[in-house]
Amino acid sequence: MANNYFRFKQFTIHQEQAAFRVTTDSVLLGAWAGFDGVQSVLDIGTGTGILALMAAQRSNAGIVAVEPDHASFVQAGLNISGSPWPGRITLVNSTLQDYLLRNTMMFDTLLTNPPFFNAALPNRDSRKAAARHSLTLTHAELLQAARMLLSPGGTLQLVLPVAGAKLFEGMASSAGLYCRRRLLIRPTPSLPPARVLMALSGNAGVCHDEELVIEKGGRHIYSEEYVSLTKEFYLKF
Repeated sequence: MANNYFRFKQFTIHQEQAAFRVTTDSVLLGAWAGFDGVQSVLDIGTGTGILALMAAQRSNAGIVAVEPDHASFVQAGLNISGSPWPGRITLVNSTLQDYLLRNTMMFDTLLTNPPFFNAALPNRDSRKAAARHSLTLTHAELLQAARMLLSPGGTLQLVLPVAGAKLFEGMASSAGLYCRRRLLIRPTPSLPPARVLMALSGNAGVCHDEELVIEKGGRHIYSEEYVSLTKEFYLKF
């Protein structure tokens, strides 16, 4: 049986009540996202609270974490309260759409590991379906919210499957958000990229592309680039 917790170097994620457990996708995004000069962060769909906690470890920003699923909200609250940074993270039990109706704050960066699947058959577990399929938060709604919530020069930073990233990027351009950084993630050197991390802003320009391979030397033999990116978090590094 998988552990009900995941221990990082500076905090622990308990996950027995969350709709989804800790994933490599979230760890990569939290480790890669840019926080230079960032004073305010919004974590959209915080789940266990992992992205909010990684942002707190890597910055001095004030962080708001929004989570619509009540059990996941409770779980995130326990994880945040047990961390070194409970005073810097405000947790809100709300959909993004409802949060928009009452929020007047703008943010320097938005972080999200968003619903991935637009057309795929939803998971039979309604909580997992809501978290991973765009049933309650479409990509168009996410982009519209980003335009309303981002401060001038702010960034939307997220992770997506490669298959859906081009469509999302096209939708983003139509909404006035443009890719400025992109990191393609290959599981191994012989496999095609499976995920892409993106940072988008309202300032059009050249998108800086990079690529990272997770395992270069076989199963659990990690690349130097992967170790360097995640070593401030994973105990094994």
